[in-house]
Amino acid sequence: MEDTSSFHNSNNLSRKVVAIAAGEAHTLLLTGNGRVYSWGRGILGRLGGGSEQDEFFPVQVKFGSEEDSVRIRIVGIAAGAYHSLALADDGSVWCWGYNILPCLLNKFLELHPPDSSSTVLEAEGKASLKIIAVKAGGMMSLSIDNLGALWMWGNCPEQSKEGGFSLISNFTPTPVWEFHGHTVVKVACGNEHVVALVSAGESYKGEDDLVCYSWGNNSHGQLGLGDKENRPRPEVVKTFDLGSPWAIYEVACGAFHTALLTLKKKPSDIIESTCWTFGLGDNGQLGHGTTQSILLPEPVKELPQNVYLVSVDCGLFHTCVVSSVGDVWSWGMEKGLGLCPDDSYAGTDSGDALSPLLISCNPYQPEFPEPVQVACGAAHTVIVAQSGYKLWSWGRGRSGVLGNGKTIDCYTPTIVLWPPLMEDFRQGELRSNDELHKINGVTETDEKLSSALEELELLQAKLSVMEKYVSILHGSIFGEPFDEKDINVSLRDSGAFDIAKEWENMLEAADHTKLIKLEMFYRNMLAGVKDKLTKRRIKEIINESLKST
Repeated sequence: MEDTSSFHNSNNLSRKVVAIAAGEAHTLLLTGNGRVYSWGRGILGRLGGGSEQDEFFPVQVKFGSEEDSVRIRIVGIAAGAYHSLALADDGSVWCWGYNILPCLLNKFLELHPPDSSSTVLEAEGKASLKIIAVKAGGMMSLSIDNLGALWMWGNCPEQSKEGGFSLISNFTPTPVWEFHGHTVVKVACGNEHVVALVSAGESYKGEDDLVCYSWGNNSHGQLGLGDKENRPRPEVVKTFDLGSPWAIYEVACGAFHTALLTLKKKPSDIIESTCWTFGLGDNGQLGHGTTQSILLPEPVKELPQNVYLVSVDCGLFHTCVVSSVGDVWSWGMEKGLGLCPDDSYAGTDSGDALSPLLISCNPYQPEFPEPVQVACGAAHTVIVAQSGYKLWSWGRGRSGVLGNGKTIDCYTPTIVLWPPLMEDFRQGELRSNDELHKINGVTETDEKLSSALEELELLQAKLSVMEKYVSILHGSIFGEPFDEKDINVSLRDSGAFDIAKEWENMLEAADHTKLIKLEMFYRNMLAGVKDKLTKRRIKEIINESLKST
């Protein structure tokens, strides 16, 4: 009997999610075998599929030719507002967004530093340069190389000719020379600000040895420097300098706020995390129980003190953290959902969450099993759990950004369709069809499954269109998003629906506000119908008059 263990191991890696990244309205996913998938809003080519159409389910991103796409193994991903980055294991960086298809960025080795006497590249040799990490945010891209240097391109904070701060569009990756002689370990960026964790000495000796720097726009105190003055160049955040009792291990940036995760520096017998936030607080995205902006880092006090937080991320106006045991807390706009102002949740629990709210996996299981990572888009959140084999999402659903095949908003976690339906049976990337048939010995069954899956995908597409239609109609009539709870009980239970009877029941149960909305809707609709009938009748009279003359 043929040994298929390596086949199954490879297949497991193809389904295991090792990283996610979320942009304004799209999501990227990286698997254990180096493949990248994307879904959500497609405009500006941010999904990398060669078109600008939205994708409601994860779709694989191809790099270069078919042959290249099989050969290239991706090890890192990042998402800006409207663009995406991927890092291959050979150090090459791929970018897409305003470029519809992923293209190779090969500008790193063309650069020369301004002062040749302090040249990292010349000292080590250009050939030794290799990118090892990528990050993005807003319209900015960043990367870290194997020598510990930080590179930036896109709309980057720079010192203007007048000596102040400005954003400059830079199409070529440029090193941040202020960190020469040190190692940049982690970096994050918001719309116009950057936060970096840098070694105190030349080499990285561990989290206890990291110093926090920030620079860029500081109009809301998002740099954590105690004021609102912009900084064109990196400056130490004194709360987390070398003498701080806190060791930083994660950093994330929202549009105008920043979040950090720290541990007590050694020696310490207690392993517990503290989440610090600062910057814009208008929607409670700082989690301090107020809408005040904060100029210096402050801990989020209402989080449990005895937990280890494994991941943090920020959306435009919300923040989310996940603990090692699978507890997820979110805070900020619209109960921490991150919904934008035009998507306000009109439910009984509406309103911004000024303090952390615990997000339950489902009504029967509060914790997310074996969590891996959380990522926040502008108005949606995605969490990878179950050791990377399962994803949940919630928040704004338009353009299919939640990856569940729908375009409606979800106020509680919903399952992302992963792996994609066809991936359950289509494993052609791992072996040829002939080999699969030889392993399974059921060619006819495979064909039937393939046909059934195609039919299922067609039905799901039709269902998505119908749900979009129902959502628009429901919103037009009642002025609020459609939710499954709005489906009448009798229709859910029996499939039969006496519209006249249910109409009477609905009117009976409606409050004054809903009745007013109904009256306004039907009055406008009736006026429109009468207007259309009048215009058609006038046209008929004119035509009859013309014929008789």
